[in-house]
Amino acid sequence: VISELKSYAKKSDAVYLATDPDREGEAISWHIAQMLNLDMSQDNRVAFTEITKSGIQSGMSNPHKINIDLVNAQQARRILDRIVGYKLSPFLWKKVRRGLSAGRVQSVAVRLIVDKENEINSFTVEEFWTLDAKLSAPGSRKLFDAKLISVDGNKAEIKTGEQASAIYEKIKDSQFKVAAVKNKVTNKQPSPPFITSTLQQEASKRLSFTAKRTMKAAQELYEGIDIEGMGAVGLITYMRTDSLRISDDARSAAVNYITGKYGKEYLPPTPRYYKKKANQQDAHEAIRPSMPELVPEKVKSSLTTDQYKLYKLIWERFMASQMANAQYDSVSSDIAAGECIFRATGYSVKFPGFTALYEDVSDGDAETNNKDLPPLETGMILKVKSLDCNQHFTQPPPRYTEATLIKALEENGIGRPSTYAPTITTIVSRQYVEKEGRQLIPTNLGIAIIELMKDHFENIVDAKFTAKMETDLDDVESGQLDWVNSLEKFYKDFEQTLTTAETAMEGKRVKIQAEETDIICSECGQPMVIKIGKFGKFLACSAFPACKNTMKITVETKGLCPLCGSKLALKKSKRGRSFYGCQNYPNCNFMTWNQPTDEVCEKCGSTLFTKPGKTKQLICEKPDCDRD
Repeated sequence: VISELKSYAKKSDAVYLATDPDREGEAISWHIAQMLNLDMSQDNRVAFTEITKSGIQSGMSNPHKINIDLVNAQQARRILDRIVGYKLSPFLWKKVRRGLSAGRVQSVAVRLIVDKENEINSFTVEEFWTLDAKLSAPGSRKLFDAKLISVDGNKAEIKTGEQASAIYEKIKDSQFKVAAVKNKVTNKQPSPPFITSTLQQEASKRLSFTAKRTMKAAQELYEGIDIEGMGAVGLITYMRTDSLRISDDARSAAVNYITGKYGKEYLPPTPRYYKKKANQQDAHEAIRPSMPELVPEKVKSSLTTDQYKLYKLIWERFMASQMANAQYDSVSSDIAAGECIFRATGYSVKFPGFTALYEDVSDGDAETNNKDLPPLETGMILKVKSLDCNQHFTQPPPRYTEATLIKALEENGIGRPSTYAPTITTIVSRQYVEKEGRQLIPTNLGIAIIELMKDHFENIVDAKFTAKMETDLDDVESGQLDWVNSLEKFYKDFEQTLTTAETAMEGKRVKIQAEETDIICSECGQPMVIKIGKFGKFLACSAFPACKNTMKITVETKGLCPLCGSKLALKKSKRGRSFYGCQNYPNCNFMTWNQPTDEVCEKCGSTLFTKPGKTKQLICEKPDCDRD
């Protein structure tokens, strides 16, 4: 590549550097300029925030000098990561096992997950009860829900079934009468256009995309897709950003579309401008369609499934961000039953506004559980369809998902838009964390490493300290802080901490607690335990080193092998793709990408499988079965 670039440069009158418009891109431009011996005083740096004709023309008409502060910020980040990684990783190799790694961002991410797991494990479950009524208004057959909120003028806090039963007996024959009705109109604003973190979060919630999968599709949409009848077109603006700014041209295009599609009443009274966040890099725009007039359906035939889904999400979110508020008629009614008060809340859509196009996945008020509550008036006597005592238990906090971890990293000021996806990929591939469905769960290895680092390298896994380092890098980028001085200060403290840790851990090693199983070793009869090796989890004898027997872990699934009748196991291909294979391998070579079910073929009695896809298609995989 270098030889090719030098060859082209010799034949050219001028060289323009158009690498990505961020710290890393600026540093790459600087390195290329050094390699090609370019004059650093010339305006030869151009930036494209969208790969469209207008975006290229705009970038080429505004060349500038390489921003050395941006380069220094990237160099400082790179060296900080090397200091931590190259010094701390070998320490972990000696004290835990070879092949481990540590990092400024990844170690804090693992700590967040470990701390959440500790919080879950220490959570005390508490019982509580609710009284819930199903009611109907005079002349209406529609039922609505009401929940007990107060007893004898005090907030209803029912801890036991006995308390709930006592209240039930007290009011079961009471008349339910509307005591008060409050009506109001509420407005709901649209969410701002996407930045990197919110795109990854929403794609996770809506599309079940991992952060890595989201960024892969986004990169393809940014770099350009061959659109039928148009040629190569970059469909979105640069996807590594934390800016909420959009261009006036994009806003005008959105206004034109909204007016033509929905009418002027779907525009806000004044154009929407979203507030700049603290610590925000504002070099380029929010993530938006580069040409808003290209509606998703127009380009669907030219896109892969992932590209289309993500483009549609970005396009709808951007358009909705420029639309009018949604308006709701909300009603809250207090209903008296003896000395108890029940409350029913509901809403109806007065004006859909932006929700005609897009609604956040998290939209909806848990307290407003009745849509289109019937008209209620003070003094109205209601009919009771049912009155139930319901037992509940408090729930521990949920584990992190990729979406909520990215949100936590962003809220704590840890990492940058470019680091979220690779950080999650790293901590999973290093087996510090494993995914169970969407949940991120720390492994015993991850827990042991975080405990070791909390004991000896508290700053490295401290969210506030890491956030301060990010702020320092931002100050380097803005020219307010000298990058060498910043690195020198960190290195002196870190080197002393490392020396102290090595002295304290002299002759010691951290033992990773093995996960016990009920599987018995076939060679010595001792229980097998699950350990984590270079290639993942495996079964090892608990009597090691006296017994060195090991086994692969097989995950049994539903159904039986259609060839030999043995059990099926969930396995992984060399490329990490899941498939189902016979446990009698190598004596039986049956394998399939299709998922086994509990159902059996009505013709031959073999297990039926489902093909991947939206529609459930049951198939029989026994070769001599003619089931249609």
